[in-house]
This record gives sequence, structure tokens and C-alpha cells, in this order.
Amino acid sequence: MFPDPARRSVKICGITHPEQAAQIFALGADAVGINLWPKSKRHMPLAEAETALQHVAAENALVAVLVNPDAALLDAAAASGLFRALQLHGDETPAEVERLIARGVTVIKALQVRDAASLPQIGQYPCGAILLDAYNPETYGGGGHAFPWELAVRAQEMFPEKHILLSGGLSPETVRRAIQQTHPIAVDVASGVESRPGIKDLALVARFIAEARAAWAT
Repeated sequence: MFPDPARRSVKICGITHPEQAAQIFALGADAVGINLWPKSKRHMPLAEAETALQHVAAENALVAVLVNPDAALLDAAAASGLFRALQLHGDETPAEVERLIARGVTVIKALQVRDAASLPQIGQYPCGAILLDAYNPETYGGGGHAFPWELAVRAQEMFPEKHILLSGGLSPETVRRAIQQTHPIAVDVASGVESRPGIKDLALVARFIAEARAAWAT
């Protein structure tokens, strides 16, 4: 499953070249996110992922990233057998999340953090894993912006039963400090390790993973 409560994890999100998945896992990533939102700069169609990533998914954790998916895409992603979890970045309601969990789907609900008033909504969602991302009214994640990390600490204090994943503005230069300040169960990065949207710079990926591991080891 992802995230694994027994392991601190690194997720690299938003590849558009399928061959990069195996390369990223070889560098030590715990999960790779496949963005199924058609409006994303990092979009990979589900049909392409099913064709190209079956062998990778058999041994590794792929996570489907979705934004307000229609029923057909949601059902297809859940039934594909590719994904260890569905990461929902849109306006999905707690009831929708509850229905997915009832079907046996592992759900990560992503929430944009604007200020402390953004945090109480965490408790409304029945899933165990919550990804905190920066508030951006123009997009649903992957914008490379950070939010005040002390809010992630407060979120964990408010909801100790939740597994908090940290995203937003992370890079090889910032991830160590972010982990030391917030102690998340996982970190999630897209733009911070790219040469251009959807194309990961593998040297940056390796540095990011090394910095994250070093932070958790101290």
C-alpha cells in the first residue's frame, strides 16, 4: 500500500515518459504518480499507462492522480490494477471518498492549504492519508509553490490519526528542512525535480531522495 505507515516515503509525481518510472524507482523512490487529469501539463492517458507500465506496477507503487474525475475515468483507474492508491486533487467530497473506500480503494485526499482555517476540513475526510499542498486558485497542484510548513505541524497535532504527506514547493534544496520541521510520513514532488513539465531530471531526483532520506535519518 501507499503510503506505508511503517515507512517514510518519497513520491515523485507527474512523469510523461513511461520509461522514467523504472529509472526513478531504481534511484530509490517509493512511489511514482501518474497524472490522469487531461488538463495537466503532466498528463499521461490511462490507456498509455496501462500499456507501458504494467511491468513496473507489478513490483512498485504507482499512484493515480485525479482531479474531479468523471465516473468512467474513476472506475477505470480503480479497476486497472495499476495503482496502489488514488490521489484526489479536486473538489471531491468526503462522501465520494467514503464510497471509494467502501469499494476497497486506497485514497489519498489532497487539500490546498491557504491558512490555519484550511485545516479543519481534514477531519471531514474518512481516508487515512492526507496530502497537504499549497493554495493556488489557478491549478490543482504541481505549481511549485510552498505553504507555511508550521501548518503541516499543526495539522498533525489536530489530527494525529492521519498520515500527512507534504507537497508544494519542495526541491533538493528544501526537502531536508521541510522534513525536519514537519515530520511527514511522505514527501511528494513534481516540478522541483524537472527539466521541464513532465520530464524528470534524474540527477535532481537522486539528490531529492538522498536529502529526504538523510533528513529522516537524523
